[in-house]
Amino acid sequence: MKKLILSAALLLPSAAFAQPSSQVAWTAEQLNFVKAGNPQKGEELAKACSACHGEKGISISAAFPSLAGQLPTYLYKQLQDYADGSRDNTMMSGLAKTLSKQDAADLAAWFGSQPPAFQSKTVMVYEKAEALVKNGSRERVLPPCEVCHGGDGKGQAVDIPAISGQNADYISATLHAFKEGSRHNDIYSRMRIIAQTLTDEEISELGYYYQNIKN
Repeated sequence: MKKLILSAALLLPSAAFAQPSSQVAWTAEQLNFVKAGNPQKGEELAKACSACHGEKGISISAAFPSLAGQLPTYLYKQLQDYADGSRDNTMMSGLAKTLSKQDAADLAAWFGSQPPAFQSKTVMVYEKAEALVKNGSRERVLPPCEVCHGGDGKGQAVDIPAISGQNADYISATLHAFKEGSRHNDIYSRMRIIAQTLTDEEISELGYYYQNIKN
């Protein structure tokens, strides 16, 4: 997979690499710190997040992602990225700057412990998305989506998010943000590299494909 991504990277303009992906370094100490997050304290902090992300971390609006069941390490990274400017959003950046690193770890632990989101299935044909998820694209030097996000969309490692059950429109909007470069906190630019090769139709289909997976 690494060879595929590096090969694709060589074909893209250098502008894709202009911004740092993240300031979070995943040392053993950092991983243990996030793992030790206190979900009980996180639950109290999460009350301030419910208007956008839902009372139990499941958003009712496509404008905001569901956080329930997400990997705590991924959530922690996003909060740190908002706080230091690696990821830009006026509302989230302001809120993240008010949180201590312990607050972020506690919030991540609580959201990660909640039952994940699942949207009702949408009747849609998404053959192109399924091909990308299962097989990738040799012509575009793209690895299958499931190599990183898993066949069930649950994510893996520390920075690859679970996307199964996420709102289709939010997934599509995120892919467009990577494609346009307005979001640039992906490690080694890997999502920007991939998204820049996707058509609008493929992006839409991928959103519904993952929305329809029950985590």
